[in-house]
Amino acid sequence: MTSQGTSEQSPVRWIRNPALDLIVGCGAWSLPLILLGYSSLSNSPTWAIAFYGLALFLNYPHYMSTLYRAYHNESDFKKYRIFTIHITGLVLLTVLLSHLRFALLPWIFTLYLTISPWHYSGQNYGLFMTFARRAGAKIEENTQQAIYCAFILSYAILFLNLHAGPSDRLFLSIGIPDKTSLIVRGVLAIAFLTFASYGLRSLVRQIGWKAMTPPLVLFSTQVLWFFVPGLLATLKGISLPQSRYSTGVLPLMHSAQYLWITSCYARREAVAEKRAWRPLAYFEIQIVGGVALFVPGPWLASYVFHYDFTASFLIFTALVNLHHFILDGAIWKLRDGRIAALLLNTQERIASVAGAAGSTAGPVWAWMRSQGIVPRAFRIATAIFLVGLAGLDQTRYAFVVHNDDLHSMQKAASLNPFDASLEMRLAKKQADTGNSDAATSAYQQAIATNLSDPAPRIAFLKYLTAHQRFAEADVIATQALAKWPNDPDLLINHGILASYFGRSAEALASWEKAIAVDPAQTYAHLYLAGQLDSEQKFEAAIPHYTIFLETAAKSGGRPDLNVVLPVLMRLADCNLRSNHPDRALKLYELGRNIAAQTHQPRIESVASVNQAMLESKSGRVSDALSLYQNALKLDRAANDPAAEAVDWQAYGVFMNEQGYPKKLAYAALVHAEALFQDVNLTASTPLKLRGELESTLGKDAAAIRKKPTPLLDQALQLASKK
Repeated sequence: MTSQGTSEQSPVRWIRNPALDLIVGCGAWSLPLILLGYSSLSNSPTWAIAFYGLALFLNYPHYMSTLYRAYHNESDFKKYRIFTIHITGLVLLTVLLSHLRFALLPWIFTLYLTISPWHYSGQNYGLFMTFARRAGAKIEENTQQAIYCAFILSYAILFLNLHAGPSDRLFLSIGIPDKTSLIVRGVLAIAFLTFASYGLRSLVRQIGWKAMTPPLVLFSTQVLWFFVPGLLATLKGISLPQSRYSTGVLPLMHSAQYLWITSCYARREAVAEKRAWRPLAYFEIQIVGGVALFVPGPWLASYVFHYDFTASFLIFTALVNLHHFILDGAIWKLRDGRIAALLLNTQERIASVAGAAGSTAGPVWAWMRSQGIVPRAFRIATAIFLVGLAGLDQTRYAFVVHNDDLHSMQKAASLNPFDASLEMRLAKKQADTGNSDAATSAYQQAIATNLSDPAPRIAFLKYLTAHQRFAEADVIATQALAKWPNDPDLLINHGILASYFGRSAEALASWEKAIAVDPAQTYAHLYLAGQLDSEQKFEAAIPHYTIFLETAAKSGGRPDLNVVLPVLMRLADCNLRSNHPDRALKLYELGRNIAAQTHQPRIESVASVNQAMLESKSGRVSDALSLYQNALKLDRAANDPAAEAVDWQAYGVFMNEQGYPKKLAYAALVHAEALFQDVNLTASTPLKLRGELESTLGKDAAAIRKKPTPLLDQALQLASKK
């Protein structure tokens, strides 16, 4: 709700009663409910079922209450004709189009999630002004604008929080850079505090703290709903999932608040029009009407047209909400004399608007509301059908949320087999239990249920590759890519499979296209680099390895060193083989230092040996010597005989080249050969060098072969030449 203009002072501060107004209307219950919703309980199936059940009595009815306000009499229907007819028709057309074209769903759902908090803010602002005026405040223009700006700024902070993260399958984030978002949020927070302080101080000075209790509680609710999450994201890096603003405690509190004020308005309207107020009948209409808005549509679409139930449910959820936002913004205005009279409690004006509603319902609506046997029976039958369908929907959901219970998910699938997301979860569970046939069947059912969504095919593709069913995976990837030629995930997977089957040109083309479509696909760079590296196109591989590492360094989180360090070593190798020894030396040194700091002895050993070779070629013999010795000590500590064999061999060659005692070099080569034999690997010891050393050492060579350990220990303690 929004508010403009001024109002007459009223001595009646409360709308219903102090407790209900503060707890529900002003949102005093927000903090405990939010803490409860974000606790570990929020991830339990019981919690999810409870909230889904509450939707029947709070969330769904609150949408119906707006329709009731706009459609229940002809004067309101005609007054808001552009919204009740034209906008409604446009929404219904969008429902149809979005079912025909799945690609529209993320746009619709993103719009819904983005506008939802704006809608909640508008209602809080309207109620803030209502309570302030009922308390007798004469709100000046500057004060009103300051309060309004504070509400807008709190939403803007949340907006930045929502759209600073990455996009996903349903939410299309603007992708605001984190650094930019952080700076802007800081500026907006300062502006919010400034405007809020000015506006609230002006009202407190005018009517006092006690009279300002309801508005202040409501403002604290706005702060808690929108300002605090953005602040936490800024200061602590706490991420706010977008879905939290369409499910959970926040919509629940908003819906309860909405029903609280709209039922109050409906009651006062009935009294003003001298009609009997029947609260039970009113809420029955809201509940049954709310069910009619959300439940039948997805069930009808899935059973009649075999359309994906979850996708249909999301479409209806998003579009009913968007229609609600538009209609609500049109009909609930305090500048409307009738609204102001009934909500601000200006008694002399209530009488003057008592007959303003003038209900002259159309013939169909009049027949529906009549007490004749046929229309009454039709109403009862419709209500029973909708309540029964709602019960079926609740039962199915109770089975769906038990993700760890295969039997429960199978029961849910038996109630409605046209649900791609459920079938994918079923497939995963069947795969975990080793039932490959059932898993394959479930994946195929998910694909058939939603042919317009690549997600089931991608999930099936990952399953096939994980189980080494590469030929089947290749067929699925090719078919999917023909339908979605620009899907980056499919392009990457298709490239991996093409590489596996030896179609290197096809693999390179797929990965290059994936990068062109989505530059954020950094692993495509890694796959490209690996393929080029394997084809000895080292110069071409270098930029892709570099981009992958730079992106990992800038990602904000701690990079996976099990991935990053081997890539760093490959980049160093490519530079070495591309005749860039200086770059290679720096990369090996960087890799060695990172590995040492993060306790990765295998990588540290490899980097040490490679760095040692380059240091030796550059004349830094002392540095090379200590690096070789460090690598061998790491190999021995890690009990890695294969690595130790390679490193002793390299160390032996180094000692011979640098003029160290021949017996030490020979002992190193002999020991390397023995280690290779122990691990059943073919020794690559330079035979010519070994023969030369044996010839030089003569009889001493046999003694060294028999007992090389003392010489090996001496080699590890060898000091550099002065």
